[in-house]
Amino acid sequence: MDPILSQTILLGAFLLFLSILASKYTDRIGIPGLLIFLGIGMLVGSDGLNWIYLDDPKVAQTVGVFALMYILFSGGLDTDYKKIRPVMGASLVLASLGVLISAGLLGLFAKWLLGFSWLEAMLVGAIVSSTDAAAVFSVLRTRHIALKYRLQELIEFESGTNDPMAIFLTIGLITLIMEPTAGLGQLGVLFLKQMVFGGLAGYLFGLGISWILNQIELEYDGLYTVLTLALVALSFAITDLIGGSGFLAVYLVGLVVGNRNIVHKKSLMNFFDGISWLMQITMFLVLGLLVFPTQIIPYAAHGVALALFLMFVARPVSVYLGLLNSPLSVRAKAFVSWVGLRGAVPIILATFPMVAGVPNADAIFHLIFFVVILSVAAQSTTIPPAAKLFHVFMPMKKRVKYPIEFDASVDTKSMLKEVELPDDSPHIGKQIIDMSFPPRTLIVLINRNGKFVVPNGITRFETGDKLLVLGDLSAVDELRILFGAEQLDSQKP
Repeated sequence: MDPILSQTILLGAFLLFLSILASKYTDRIGIPGLLIFLGIGMLVGSDGLNWIYLDDPKVAQTVGVFALMYILFSGGLDTDYKKIRPVMGASLVLASLGVLISAGLLGLFAKWLLGFSWLEAMLVGAIVSSTDAAAVFSVLRTRHIALKYRLQELIEFESGTNDPMAIFLTIGLITLIMEPTAGLGQLGVLFLKQMVFGGLAGYLFGLGISWILNQIELEYDGLYTVLTLALVALSFAITDLIGGSGFLAVYLVGLVVGNRNIVHKKSLMNFFDGISWLMQITMFLVLGLLVFPTQIIPYAAHGVALALFLMFVARPVSVYLGLLNSPLSVRAKAFVSWVGLRGAVPIILATFPMVAGVPNADAIFHLIFFVVILSVAAQSTTIPPAAKLFHVFMPMKKRVKYPIEFDASVDTKSMLKEVELPDDSPHIGKQIIDMSFPPRTLIVLINRNGKFVVPNGITRFETGDKLLVLGDLSAVDELRILFGAEQLDSQKP
């Protein structure tokens, strides 16, 4: 085998291993893994150890778009529609009007601060106007934070749907800069096509993919994940070719597929969770390679000013105006403002002016990179104390990994759910055989102080028992009521 190929494989595997290992330990001390991935990329790049040289923004843009496609699909796949439905309206307002307000305010500030032309300054605002799905999903889920008032669903759904607006604004402004004869009417048509075609295509592709997965009956189970990989890419490409937003489409595809009863759903969700992490690591490593740290230093002061204005002025104003009619408290809105994380999407969008040859494109890229670094470093590390400060924090129960999985078939509504016995349950001390359970329920395992017990008729319930129950949701709810449980546990084993 060619030694160069072996060395390339070795280097890639080493960087992937190092990124995962580093993120495992840095997350414990509050440093987000996204910064570690970027840092490793910068370390091995041309300004560091010079192991890998990359100065082609087109390569980074291609890798970023490909990675973001699967990150958004995975985010949609893991989103429960019933949970986001109450906050869908507010999220969509933030994803459209909120992005527009944030872009405009930051553009005005950039015009005053940087002395760019009006269009170039507005381009700076547009590029960092959307929150980043990869950063939001990663930070909220790895920090194990539970939030009141369905704020997590609101924030995640906003981050998954606001990229099309930022992409439209970025492409539109680049078009106006490079083609001054282009009219605003053309941009309006482009925006409508992106939103309407992207939304409609995402919904239809989601239905189609769900039907295909249930009907195709592949001989090997592993091929279902490969098929889904292909179908997601197909959905993105076709939507983009017809003028819609491919990013919006794949997020909606994941949302539709994830909320329908499909075969091998559990294995698909586990697979794409891993793919999402692989894409994030790859994307941030490549973006780190593209950055020359020595070139960022001259933009440090302006980068800090832009980041502070975005975090403390532009984002809060856009959130408060966007949620003007929302019943959320002032403190809840303040927390939503603070969790407006910027991540890889703005950096990817910052490569668009470089590829198009926009004046001051290099300066824009380095300023945006600096803004993103400060956003992730400052905001993501302070989310837990911010949640407590604004009184939206809820203690999250540690998720138990049960030594059993259940993959529901298409024609059943059964699922595995955890039911915890309250300390004052009247059934503590009773044997299973003495109780009258709702029909269609089966206690599969009992988690007793971290040890798993296979129950039988003479097993007695003890204080603190957590029951892994197989049954449809209504039957499990009846069992909760029987045991005196006050709240439904939304954890999925």
